[in-house]
Amino acid sequence: MSLNVLATSSASTIPQLSRRSANYHPSVWGDKFLAYDTPDHKKDDTDTAEQVQKLKEEIREMLVQTAAEPKQVINLIDDIQRSGIAYHFEAEIEAVLQRMNDIYDEFCGSNDVDDLHHVALCFRLLRQAGHNVSSTVFRKYMDDDRKFKKCLLRDTRGLLSLFEATHFRVHEEEILEEALQFTIFHLGNLMSYLSKPLATEISYALKYPIRKNLNRLGVRHYISAEENNDGHNIVLKFAKLDFNQLQKMHQQELGNITRWWKDLNSAEKLPFARDRVVECYFWILGVYFEPQYSIARRFLTKVIMLASVVDDIYDLYGTLDELLLFTDAIERWDSNALNLLPDYMKVCYQALLDTYGEMEKVLENESGRPLYRVHEGKNSFTRLAKAYLDEAKWFKECYYPTIEEYMNVALVSSGYGTMATNSFVGMGDEATREAFQWVSNDPLIVQASSLIARLCDDMTGHEFEQEKGDIPSAVECYMKQHGATKDEAYLELDKRVTIAWKDINQECLSPTQIPLSLLARIDNLTRAINILYDGDDGYTHSSTRTKDLITSVLIDRVPS
Repeated sequence: MSLNVLATSSASTIPQLSRRSANYHPSVWGDKFLAYDTPDHKKDDTDTAEQVQKLKEEIREMLVQTAAEPKQVINLIDDIQRSGIAYHFEAEIEAVLQRMNDIYDEFCGSNDVDDLHHVALCFRLLRQAGHNVSSTVFRKYMDDDRKFKKCLLRDTRGLLSLFEATHFRVHEEEILEEALQFTIFHLGNLMSYLSKPLATEISYALKYPIRKNLNRLGVRHYISAEENNDGHNIVLKFAKLDFNQLQKMHQQELGNITRWWKDLNSAEKLPFARDRVVECYFWILGVYFEPQYSIARRFLTKVIMLASVVDDIYDLYGTLDELLLFTDAIERWDSNALNLLPDYMKVCYQALLDTYGEMEKVLENESGRPLYRVHEGKNSFTRLAKAYLDEAKWFKECYYPTIEEYMNVALVSSGYGTMATNSFVGMGDEATREAFQWVSNDPLIVQASSLIARLCDDMTGHEFEQEKGDIPSAVECYMKQHGATKDEAYLELDKRVTIAWKDINQECLSPTQIPLSLLARIDNLTRAINILYDGDDGYTHSSTRTKDLITSVLIDRVPS
């Protein structure tokens, strides 16, 4: 175990102590985004606004004109969704997909519509929208041995659409399990024989399937790909304008949050913590990118940034006595508790009080919206702190939990239950009291999202965590309890992640317990962790792959 030691005075009454440091790299962004924190940054000229409105009406008319032609309209909807502009046409798309759901068996089951692309696309679009359509429509593409027909290998577009559809499978859909293996194998083999644009599209899809990608990343890629295919269609033209407009809004928000973080003097007062405010904003941009969620996005970014600092306090820096005081303070949510804390904790605790206090004022100003939203957000953060404390005690006691013990605590310490609850706080009237009661009771979709977050984190980051002297991760706990190798542990944990994705898919199908617009936040949180922890801990170690992803979405404009 190689640990550097920081000798830091926490408060005048506390003697200097040897404290651990993980030597996290500093922010790779510095003050770059502060330049965007101006009221005029996101403004567009009158000509652009008029052009946007004109294009929007043209696309709306296209949806109306093609509504009676199933193949045309589902291709158009797919194009609109993948171009990132579907939020402008929610009512129109919902109406079309409801009609497609009504004729689903006739359209997909008929031998007259036997092209794989349109059947798979229709299935995916409907499942995506929460319609519980059957996967048995794919049986006509299988032979008597229940294997997919080899003649399908001539239909590359159909194979790719089927691959994307398989990621919406739920439990006991063997036909889609078979389809997933079939398409992965053959698409991988076909790439070396295909033209570069199509091979590139397949390569990207295999790495980032639509189901598990972030909206802004997928849109950025899709616009670039479509530019090479056809740079002049109306949808693409609107998508470019919309992407750049939203990017300006997102840049200004991030500039404002960067200033908040800088004003905390975090680099000096919290030197042990990960300085990842830009990465946190990118994370939450995956949860909601739409303009109407600006308040929710800014609030949740601050919450996840502070949760990251709190995590580093419990995981790395605080003594057990200090952590007990800190946990008690978080349970109280009372400024009087500040006097009991060491100086470095005061910075974080005051920021927590201010962040939730500011949200209370926002809700009060918005027609007196009920403050139970903030109360539930605080409760979920308290629960997170208690889980962090449990893990800190394990570390101090050198305790090695069983995998079951570990997961009971680690699902909470993943932070995803806390983020799910807090993602509702700024969403307005759609987040009802019933929705908060539902999310606070750990429904299956939150459990599944938390499991994916925890296991993706553990499998990509456990070796680094062990080097800095952390508690055993799920990998080590499983290996020790079952006498397993690392590869065997990975295999088992991967199975659990796959099951959790199916749980999420199932919970998003009608009838749902809460509106799909709320479920989407939990779903999107899961997508975000899937991207950030893709092969490595892209949050903690954000200077390479994650930096490139953020640059593509938040810095580089789409060429007009």
